[in-house]
Amino acid sequence: MQGSESPRIFAHDLACRRGDRVLFRRLSLDLGPGTACHVTGANGSGKTTLIRTLAGLTPPLTGTARCEGAVGLFDERIGLDPERTLGTALDFWFALDGASDPSAVLERLCLSTLVDVPVRYLSTGQRKRAGLARLLGQNAPVWLLDEPLSGLDTASQALVSKLIAEHLDNQGTALIASHQALDVPGLETLAIEDFAVREEALP
Repeated sequence: MQGSESPRIFAHDLACRRGDRVLFRRLSLDLGPGTACHVTGANGSGKTTLIRTLAGLTPPLTGTARCEGAVGLFDERIGLDPERTLGTALDFWFALDGASDPSAVLERLCLSTLVDVPVRYLSTGQRKRAGLARLLGQNAPVWLLDEPLSGLDTASQALVSKLIAEHLDNQGTALIASHQALDVPGLETLAIEDFAVREEALP
């Protein structure tokens, strides 16, 4: 894996906001190699904000949030040029990330037959699998996954759980925000609503 030999996802006494609304306070977590956490909560409760804060894309209101080791972020923005074919779009990232076996990644995610299809024509599930292909190509030890199961059929959802389990077996770490259950042995859980701030707005 790229980056640190001891990947870590860390937050201490974290508070985050969206606009003028404080979403949560006093949230702490510490995930090391081989561990992962499933973050649950209703829409708007702050799951995506937590992930973006840990990825360094959104500043926290208070507290500390960081990842140690190269980060692979998976969310609804798959980052593939919609005008390019899937194969060309993924090849760009595979080359940039130094993916060791791109053809195996495509085969694993059932994308080999779609390489000549423009990204804009892919279905929701195909786009999600393309985003997962890009994630695997990064070979990053830290995974931040935002709703990785949405839009996927049952078989693909099972594959996501398997990929996460394999990532942990390889001493990676992961934080996954999902409305749906994940079949990953030893997965920790965090209900973000336990840290919610009720009816509080910034001055």
